[in-house]
Amino acid sequence: MKRIFPLLTLILIVNVLHAQTKEDLKNNPIVTSNIISVTVGGDFAITGSFPSTISERVDEFITRIYNQAYSKALGNIRDPGLIAKINEQFKKYPIRGIKLKRVSGKILNIDLLKFRLTGDFKYNPYLKNDDVLIFPPFDKYKNFFTIYGAVNKPGKFYFVEGDKLSDAIVLAQGINKAYENIQGAEISRLNYNGNKIKLIKTSIDSNIPLQRGDQIRILAVEPKREDYRAIVIGEVEMPGYISITKDSTNLYEVLKRAGGIKPTGSLRRARLLSGNIASFILFNKYGLKFKNDDKWMSKEINNRYLKLEDLLMSRMSNLTEQDTSYFLAENQIRLLLDGNNIDFTTVMDKGSKAANFLVKDGDVIIIPQKDNTVYVFGQVAETGKIAFKDSADYMYYINKAGGFSEYSDDNVFVIKGQTREWISPIDKAVKIEPGDFIWVPKNAHRSFSYYLTQTTLYFSIIGSLATILLLLNQFGR
Repeated sequence: MKRIFPLLTLILIVNVLHAQTKEDLKNNPIVTSNIISVTVGGDFAITGSFPSTISERVDEFITRIYNQAYSKALGNIRDPGLIAKINEQFKKYPIRGIKLKRVSGKILNIDLLKFRLTGDFKYNPYLKNDDVLIFPPFDKYKNFFTIYGAVNKPGKFYFVEGDKLSDAIVLAQGINKAYENIQGAEISRLNYNGNKIKLIKTSIDSNIPLQRGDQIRILAVEPKREDYRAIVIGEVEMPGYISITKDSTNLYEVLKRAGGIKPTGSLRRARLLSGNIASFILFNKYGLKFKNDDKWMSKEINNRYLKLEDLLMSRMSNLTEQDTSYFLAENQIRLLLDGNNIDFTTVMDKGSKAANFLVKDGDVIIIPQKDNTVYVFGQVAETGKIAFKDSADYMYYINKAGGFSEYSDDNVFVIKGQTREWISPIDKAVKIEPGDFIWVPKNAHRSFSYYLTQTTLYFSIIGSLATILLLLNQFGR
């Protein structure tokens, strides 16, 4: 018998959950004798009398009729606008401050949010025949309180008459254990006109009554024990995330904990990137994230950020149109590199400036592979990488790339791989190093119509000047 009773109860519940109307329940002999009627009123998506059973609690009953009504309301609707309206109508209903009225006249306060957080069934009793559930008006903009600070789930909650500080802490899922030395609670209470504020300081154990609009802070010094880390990518023995302190771990220590730099690593071309742009580059180039933060993963958001920085930097300037383009390019570089210009060639010397550079949370350290080539491009027969040869000049690499093309310009530039500085090897002796670029520009060829247009323009200007001089000469007589 002990096993039969739970089985019958299970069958009873399943049949009720699948029942759509009271008629469905009446036609089922298993549950006929257990049918009860429950009325729903107030600010709920649907109101009226609905069938239930003596084994159903308030939360289960409300969830069932809500889901049934929601599914029925959607039906075969395909119109996105109408679906949005139905969703808006159904999604907002209070789960606190519900009144359950018994036939006997007894009134129970139902708090389904507290039940779901604590599992205490006193907030979620069994239903009885002819029970009436009354939902209060749901106005979270005026009937609310907030709680922030040293709690597990800070936020804004629906206010119910009789709420106390202890209720707010329960709804915020208790004091966050990460905080030490809780200093109490501070309640900010505005007057009716909102132009004066009263600060109430109390212990978290005091059961002080709350009022609508109270703003609560659980006071404690913010813990600094967070997930601080940098990431090392490239030619190190153990690449990946390196845990660091808030503001005292230097670059030497990070690289040492990454296993040190491989012989194939190029310190001359190494980079440290910081800030939000570092997260963006980390994701888009390497497919990695910091702490699952998607804030800067979107190219659109990143471009908006760069545009905003450009506007802020140039809005009060006196730059000409020609100067503006160059300035904006330099500003983009500033943002991408975040001002970090570190000479990594000295980083393994513990006393150097580079070694003692402090690494911050979210920094990206890139140690690229040594590139023992020089890249030649532009007006040469074969653009690409040419193996580096010590002491060779720029012409050696141009010849290796097939020499000048028919339309090449003699004004060649060497672009240094480390600094991206453009240097004319014709005007100045340049030492070619691995990773450098050699750019051979194109000699601009103009059509006959271009020269004709330019000549016409010049003669037009000369004619105008001659006319002006003639007029001046006439006025001078």
